[in-house]
Amino acid sequence: MARKHHAASLSPVPGDAQADILVQNVTMQFRRAKDEPSSVKEWVVRSLRREKKYEYFRALDRVSFRVGRGEVVGIIGTNGSGKSTLLKIIAGALIPTRGAVFTDRDRVQLLTLGTGFDPELTGRENVYLNGAIIGYSRAFIDRKYEEIVAFAELEDAMEEKVRNYSSGMVSRLGFAIATAQDTPEILILDEVLSVGDLFFRKKSEARIREMIHGGSTVLIVSHAPSVIRENCSRAIWIEKGRLRADGDPQEVCGAYEKMRG
Repeated sequence: MARKHHAASLSPVPGDAQADILVQNVTMQFRRAKDEPSSVKEWVVRSLRREKKYEYFRALDRVSFRVGRGEVVGIIGTNGSGKSTLLKIIAGALIPTRGAVFTDRDRVQLLTLGTGFDPELTGRENVYLNGAIIGYSRAFIDRKYEEIVAFAELEDAMEEKVRNYSSGMVSRLGFAIATAQDTPEILILDEVLSVGDLFFRKKSEARIREMIHGGSTVLIVSHAPSVIRENCSRAIWIEKGRLRADGDPQEVCGAYEKMRG
């Protein structure tokens, strides 16, 4: 019998007019191949014999929290702890295995860098491609194009193919595209505060601070305690899929650093 998945509710938070996001007992489980075959031949033989084995990996385990309207909340944890998975569930890109998320999807903007870049297209073409993936109209990109290029500091490179860009150039262009629109009501940032060199990082942090202080409800994901301390009024620590702490950024980040040390 097939397992039933509980769809994430993307309606406003029921019975709580002061909350923008409510995460209730969210569990996310992925299936992955166990004992990967070492060759194509072995994979074919196993498939024909129906010997393929799978195991289930629990990325999130009964995570619950509430984000009030106008709060700036940081989510911290080591790599692979389920932070980005959680953000994708909140944004509606993934459906949890169990539990529910209540928010208004139409008010959510998820900023993550580098999604949808084609190395065989020019920088100019990628602005339109990446912008379309984010949800921008062509008219909006036409209007914002020069501003995006200037912010990324790539005026002389937009007709080159992205495969010739350095990783820093790609990050700068991705950040400029992702932050081109007006500040959304619910802003979700997935590791976007570590872009480019020191000078550009300061510039990108200033742009994000403008968005944060524009009145948005903000979720910031990072594995860097300094980012959470400097930008957030509250911190949530998720480790290996479980919620470990929720509270003052200094205290939560201190506990996280002690664990890592």
